[in-house]
Amino acid sequence: MNPSRRNRVHIRRNLDLVTDRNPHEIPAEYLGLEPSVPQAIHQAFVDLYRTGLHPGLQLCIRRRGEILFDRAIGYAAGVASDDPLQGALREMRRDTPVCLFSSSKAVTAMLVHKCAEQGLVDLDALVTDTIPEYGQCGKHTTTVKHLLAHQAGIPRIPMKRPDPSLLWDWDRAVATLCAAKPIHGSGEQQAYHAITAGFILGEIVQRVSGLSLNDYLARHIAQPMGMHNFHFGLPSQRHADVARNAFTGGPLPAPLRPVARRVLGVDFERVPAISNSPEFMNAVIPAGNLYATAEEASRFFDMLRAGGRYQGKQIIAPETIARAVTPVGRIRLDRTLLLPVRFSMGMILGEKPFGLYGPDCRGAYGHLGFMNIVCWADPAREMSAALLTTGKTLAPSALYRLVQLMATIGGSIPRHSPDAPRMARAA
Repeated sequence: MNPSRRNRVHIRRNLDLVTDRNPHEIPAEYLGLEPSVPQAIHQAFVDLYRTGLHPGLQLCIRRRGEILFDRAIGYAAGVASDDPLQGALREMRRDTPVCLFSSSKAVTAMLVHKCAEQGLVDLDALVTDTIPEYGQCGKHTTTVKHLLAHQAGIPRIPMKRPDPSLLWDWDRAVATLCAAKPIHGSGEQQAYHAITAGFILGEIVQRVSGLSLNDYLARHIAQPMGMHNFHFGLPSQRHADVARNAFTGGPLPAPLRPVARRVLGVDFERVPAISNSPEFMNAVIPAGNLYATAEEASRFFDMLRAGGRYQGKQIIAPETIARAVTPVGRIRLDRTLLLPVRFSMGMILGEKPFGLYGPDCRGAYGHLGFMNIVCWADPAREMSAALLTTGKTLAPSALYRLVQLMATIGGSIPRHSPDAPRMARAA
């Protein structure tokens, strides 16, 4: 099961031996869909795995609050050439925690919005109202909204040679960002903040709530929603449960290397090994290390889609969610990603005729995580979903199959479909 020289995973002939299916998936016809939809999605899911560029994957899709599709395939550990557990294969299961990387930003953003709902912070207020020391070097005009919308002018860690250890030293990270000089005035440009804004947003949550970020998350979301994982970082005793990430495919093409380094702060190839380290897993990184299963991530986004309700409990107010997913402006070229992106205060928004979340996904919202993880809600399709992957790659075949999978999901689940018989079952 070792990767080949091109960092591809050997694929078993009988994939049923490495596939974990939820036995309680609701039949598609009960959810207003054609009976063939789950099989079409499964085939596209398998096609992505067959590229050999993802050691393990999870995919969970909810429709009208019910689980339509919830499966895992491949291996969680023991496959990648740089995995200390190489050869000691551990299958990817539906309950295996996976790092969401940048999809964590959507959760952190909603914690800030929850604080605003409780009257603890004003999103239009200055960051210095909560963190006075943040106003250094011209950042005194930055608002909380600017941070949420990637317009705060601090898209990169202000170090010539960023040291990953900064990520697991919260106080040092916050102090470094408070002292940073912005590259532009607040609100003047959109430049994706891959890591930086998360620490300041997390610090705001902690200062106004009096709780740690994880305690606030647990109190207002994870515990009321029955999440077993859904935690920034994981305690040491759970590190053996985590899915390991792997750099797969060939080296990045030369034109993409500086872009990836600008986004990530380090070379693309180094990130998987960093994310597998005990230090990373122990840390709290608001923009990049929430751990969850695909089922939990889709549960979170389905709660947002349902107006903040989950099993009779109002987790977040509907008006809070409406504000969180409202565009902050038109789609425009992002100065970090060098791609056209439309943000809300915390979410990447869908587009028409084709966007991050598949075909005709205007109105959908969610977040991308390290190129191959996608978590989203699409109210027009009455659905939410989470695709979690452990292969970190920009190989064309992997990206093609990812796009194909997203197109299959969006194409199989119509917008505003007519009502159909619904099976009463707890999600």
